[in-house]
Amino acid sequence: MGESHNFRLLVIICNLVVAMGALHISVMVFYYLRHSGAGEYVWSKQVPTASQRAAFTTPPGAEDVAVVSANVTEVTWILEKCPETSPHLVGPLRVEFSDPVDLDLIRQEPLLMDGGHYKPSECLSVQKVALIIPFRHREQHLKYWLNYLHPILQRQQLDYGVYVIEQDGEGTFNRAKLMNVGYAEALKEYDYDCFVFSDVDIIPMDDRNTYRCYEQPRHLSVAVDKFGFRLPYAQIFGGVTALSKDQYLKINGFSNNYWGWGGEDDDVSNRLSFRGMSISRPDVMTGKCKMIRHDRDKNNDPNPQRFDRIAHTRETMDTDGINSLTYSVVKVEKDKLFTKLTVDIGKADTFTPTQTHI
Repeated sequence: MGESHNFRLLVIICNLVVAMGALHISVMVFYYLRHSGAGEYVWSKQVPTASQRAAFTTPPGAEDVAVVSANVTEVTWILEKCPETSPHLVGPLRVEFSDPVDLDLIRQEPLLMDGGHYKPSECLSVQKVALIIPFRHREQHLKYWLNYLHPILQRQQLDYGVYVIEQDGEGTFNRAKLMNVGYAEALKEYDYDCFVFSDVDIIPMDDRNTYRCYEQPRHLSVAVDKFGFRLPYAQIFGGVTALSKDQYLKINGFSNNYWGWGGEDDDVSNRLSFRGMSISRPDVMTGKCKMIRHDRDKNNDPNPQRFDRIAHTRETMDTDGINSLTYSVVKVEKDKLFTKLTVDIGKADTFTPTQTHI
């Protein structure tokens, strides 16, 4: 009789321990969901394989929570937001354009997805960044850009995608309109909130120069070797620039009407000023960049209308921009390292300055 009583008592105690354990796990999950200020969370509904575990270990700052039910065991990984400054940065870089490029090594990055998309495994990136490159006939330059930038962007812990926007045909080049196209097309694929517009021939020499958006529009290529690692003039906003979605829409994007070389950078600088924004920059050492030397492209001669157009930015910016963009997509190419869109953006028009009345 006594042994039977003791056995029943032991069973009751065991049931209580199991119940308390389940309650403890439930409280932990509820606490993290309701009260943690660390950021967003990613829930995995499948148990990772051994090989996945080896490649994708539990990140620092994350918790593994095992949820046990009658039929299934789920492993939940709770990811914190990535820090403002990535711990993986190395600082100044050696950039050489005489070195051979093997893009197949870059393609082996396991987290890199088709179309040039990547997101860090160890944390949730602060921003979703679209890298937009206006392009035509610069295949060798693109190889160097991809070779250097992918590792840099990954060390910066960015959730990013690379979009190469190539102008179809041999007409006069229009860099700014291609950047508008890049903005529009990138948003069709992903909910980007930051847009970095980069010339294909400019490579950063320091990975602390983070390719993301800031409270003010960001000029990233502040110290290019071509200009003696100095800022050519205070209002410059060209080369490599970053605009948040809100900043971009506030200025109606870029002008669609700068055909040929020059002027579009100063036009967008005017737009920022007219909308009460200022240009932010990294310091000169962090913002060092190297440019691939080359002859001027065919059909990209200096734009003779650029000074007249710049003088009328205030009058034209509300109707000339992303809200008036017209184009057609000719071809889409999905490489492991980039998404390339060949687009027909039309031909140059004749400029008639807007008349103002006082």
